[in-house]
Amino acid sequence: MLDVIVVMDPIAQIKIAKDTTFAMLLEAQRRGHRLHYVRPGGLALEGGTAVADTAPLQVRDDPAGWFTLGSYTRTAFGPGQIVLMRKDPPFDGEFLYDTQVLSVAQAAGACVVNDPQGLRDYNEKLAALLFPQCCPPTLVSRSAAALKAFALEHGQVVLKPLDGMGGRSIFRSGTGDANLNVILETLTDGGRRLALAQRFIPDISAGDKRILLIDGEPVDYCLARIPQGDEFRGNLAAGGRGEGRPLSGRDRWIAAQVGPEMKRRGMRFVGLDVIGDYLTEVNVTSPTCARELDAQFGLNIAGQLFDAIEAGLPR
Repeated sequence: MLDVIVVMDPIAQIKIAKDTTFAMLLEAQRRGHRLHYVRPGGLALEGGTAVADTAPLQVRDDPAGWFTLGSYTRTAFGPGQIVLMRKDPPFDGEFLYDTQVLSVAQAAGACVVNDPQGLRDYNEKLAALLFPQCCPPTLVSRSAAALKAFALEHGQVVLKPLDGMGGRSIFRSGTGDANLNVILETLTDGGRRLALAQRFIPDISAGDKRILLIDGEPVDYCLARIPQGDEFRGNLAAGGRGEGRPLSGRDRWIAAQVGPEMKRRGMRFVGLDVIGDYLTEVNVTSPTCARELDAQFGLNIAGQLFDAIEAGLPR
């Protein structure tokens, strides 16, 4: 029996039918592990020791009441613990500091998933560009003029900040758009912030595919998040419809390009975003879509993850 400690956004506010962290907690509990919930903002350092305010947690797959918490106590991190770092973006200063606390926890013997150093290193938009052979034409710049020239060169582009999630602040623009200048001024904050421009991929109409990697190996099915109505974004948070599909040959090729490096860096659970033939993002903070794929194909993705985690623990 292990202690599974979860760092997440407030558990009372999650949607359990879609929450991958909840699937992990259900699986850990099914295996007989003890669950502990970290009070939001409850990570700390006491001298050189990483600690957290934690409460015993029980979970139920019941939308009428899916969790029970005990009393909070101070817990020091160490061996025999699996720490699930599942806090959603944005990756701000507080997220950064939490990963630094978790690096101290890791050094004390706790197994932290995903690796805190990797969380610091891999911005989810920029990480895809470590694999340029997989990506569409892309420019990251603070220069509105450079981004505009890129947009006009490619006709239609997707423009987004580097710290968003769930489809927020993503624009489609390009030649003939009278709003292009103000979009770029807003995204770059007048040249003070990096923004990303990527050639628009028409295949988005068939879905933005989420491919899940466990220790670098892809789950056999992906979730295509298909835009609805007049929306070009496929994100489920932006109203996209999730449709499970088997991986294509190209999907597996992309996973084979990215997976070994993710495994090497201790990124145990990763979500790749693929539109058509192109990788657009590498999600490492709190990848989702496991519950939808489990429901559509009878999978147990959290079970696969815990098999991998437990196999790597000291005997």
